[in-house]
Amino acid sequence: MEVSDTLKITLKLCGQNFSIDAKRDEEIYYRNAEKLINKQYTHYVNSYTGQSTAVYQLMTLIDIAVRFEKNKASGNLEPVMAQLNGLINEVNDALK
Repeated sequence: MEVSDTLKITLKLCGQNFSIDAKRDEEIYYRNAEKLINKQYTHYVNSYTGQSTAVYQLMTLIDIAVRFEKNKASGNLEPVMAQLNGLINEVNDALK
C-alpha cells in the first residue's frame, strides 16, 4: 500500500474548524501556524473586549503580517511567505 505525500488535517482557527490538504512534510508548519494564530487571536479577544469575531480575526491577521514584514526587511522570507500564501488560499477555500 502506497502512502500519499498529502494528508487531510483539521485546524481549529479562531474557534472554527478548517479541513486542509497538506503535504506530510509541511504538517508541522500548519500546526505551528495554528498555534500562533490562536495565541494572537486570544490575546486580542482578551485585550479588546466587545469587538466582533471578524475584527479579532483582522487584528490577528494584521499582527502576523506586520511580524513577517519586519522579518522580511531583515532577511529572505520568500519561502515562508509562499507557504503562508498557500495556507491563506486553503483557508479561503474552506470558507467558501
